[in-house]
Amino acid sequence: MTMPRQRGLTEQAADAAIDSACRLLRLPSIRNEFSDIADRAIKDQMTYRGFLAELLMAECDDRARRRSERRIKAAGFPREKSLRSFDFDANPNIDPATVHTLASCEWIKKSQPLCLIGDSGTGKSHMLIALGTEAAMKGYRVRYTLATKLVNELVEAADEKQLNKTIARYGRVDLLCIDELGYMELDRHGAELLFQVLTEREEKNSVAIASNESFGGWTKTFTDPRLCAAIVDRLTFNGTIIETGTDSYRLASTRARAEEPAKAG
Repeated sequence: MTMPRQRGLTEQAADAAIDSACRLLRLPSIRNEFSDIADRAIKDQMTYRGFLAELLMAECDDRARRRSERRIKAAGFPREKSLRSFDFDANPNIDPATVHTLASCEWIKKSQPLCLIGDSGTGKSHMLIALGTEAAMKGYRVRYTLATKLVNELVEAADEKQLNKTIARYGRVDLLCIDELGYMELDRHGAELLFQVLTEREEKNSVAIASNESFGGWTKTFTDPRLCAAIVDRLTFNGTIIETGTDSYRLASTRARAEEPAKAG
């Protein structure tokens, strides 16, 4: 279907023609913003080329934003967390320079791992989700999961003869974020399945984990010492390790808020 081209359109007819053309060409941002951009172009005395560039950049920027939102949603993060909202002053164990270097995602480009180790409330999950979000915003495919949920999914897939397909699906994403590793003991079968996922990704795609146990305590989760050593090796080779410490800044923040009314009184 072709649209008849007319010259000398009224402003109202021109607006209708632009709206119709944008719908046909699937240009929602131009359709929504062309009127404001046109008014600004007149005010700023833009050239025709300048006006066209503004329109196209508006569409490109909005498409990039929507793609970013889709990648973040596809990652499956349980809540929103950003580096901007992280209180580095509350946890001096975490070096801001190291974290901001990680936010550049060069380590993901190099398929390197990241380990966040520390007690509950020290910012591990916040950092894991925030860095995963940064990666999604930069165009990387990201998947977030709890360690126990991942193992349960692998066990079910094995029972249903879908293990290879499931491992391949987890192997394809650019960054796999595994949270709460070490909170629960895994039987040998579950640990071996998790090891298969890590092996599938080794030196091909990045893995980032958050654990409340130091590596020495991982034998509680992975009861086979040799398998435990192999998993630690997969998760640390050429990687970055950030120890978030033992002092819960989340608990300290809660206590501080509780003390405020008492001080005020």
